[in-house]
Amino acid sequence: MTNPAEIRLLSVGTALPGPPIDNVALGRHFRMDALWQQWIDAFIGTRQRHLAVDLDTGEQRATLAALGVEAARKALAASGTDPRDIDLVVLGTATPDALMPATVNVIADELGIDGITTYQLQSGCSGAVQALDLARQLLSTGRHRTALVIGGDVIVKHYVLDADLRKVPPAELVNFVLFGDGAGAAVLSADPEAGDTAFRSAFVQLVGKGRPPGQVLEWFGPARPPGPDIAAHEDYKAIEESVPVLAEEILREILDGLDWKQDDLDYLLPPQLSVRMTDKITRRLGVTGAREINCVGETGNNGNALVFFQLDQVLNRLVPGDRLVGIAVESSKWIKSGFALEKL
Repeated sequence: MTNPAEIRLLSVGTALPGPPIDNVALGRHFRMDALWQQWIDAFIGTRQRHLAVDLDTGEQRATLAALGVEAARKALAASGTDPRDIDLVVLGTATPDALMPATVNVIADELGIDGITTYQLQSGCSGAVQALDLARQLLSTGRHRTALVIGGDVIVKHYVLDADLRKVPPAELVNFVLFGDGAGAAVLSADPEAGDTAFRSAFVQLVGKGRPPGQVLEWFGPARPPGPDIAAHEDYKAIEESVPVLAEEILREILDGLDWKQDDLDYLLPPQLSVRMTDKITRRLGVTGAREINCVGETGNNGNALVFFQLDQVLNRLVPGDRLVGIAVESSKWIKSGFALEKL
């Protein structure tokens, strides 16, 4: 049996739909004035995002499956892995293309992968870490050799594109500027000789007992529930209060589990809620000696893709001895998650 500490992260690939949409273009579409754009800059900090739907025409540019396939192909090419060598595929997403068939199987089919084990995890921002952890644990059993792990979301399909944001309650406005769409993928191997980036640990823990959800994303079917058409609801104040605390707990859990110290870290991948929130979280964590890897200002909050975009920035920069911790917090029902890598 392979020790989980011997699992290797070989490569990462990412995909974004369409051209970047800045705050001016977003405001123009939703009939918002310059003061709204200033509010985004001051309180959110997101500069642009990519959307899988053309705002002007309503035409869908990309599905989650298409983005997942693009990211997967990049990851496979970067590691020199033939799709036929993949014997496990895991997808983490909050926004699958359909209830059935599972998006993970659509992706596998498009890649020419068949006769293997697949899993699709329904989860918010912690889903990427959950997918990585599940693949890591399954590889450690010796039953699988090479895993393709995918994370991504297409959130824009849940938005009312012709909404007049001047009439939307202030608490709901954040959802129209915070999020973007995208996907990422990684190749993991159970062969310790396959690569020199060791997947040292992963941590996932539900802490939502008795707590109301911090975020809700409705799925409207033919029988619509009573209430407004807006599908995304967020208790931003609860998130602002809770996520920095949870992130600190995650960091401590990971470091203690590996007997690492904060000073041992060379890179920190903090939660990517928004630019302003990420800054607040990072200050609280106080890992002053590590370089922070952030992407949310340019990609928007694209959910389960975020961890892969962070890894894509840093993986090729690691040198022997470098240690990295990534943190993701899911506010929908409060899940703590994180992972650690080490360059050998």
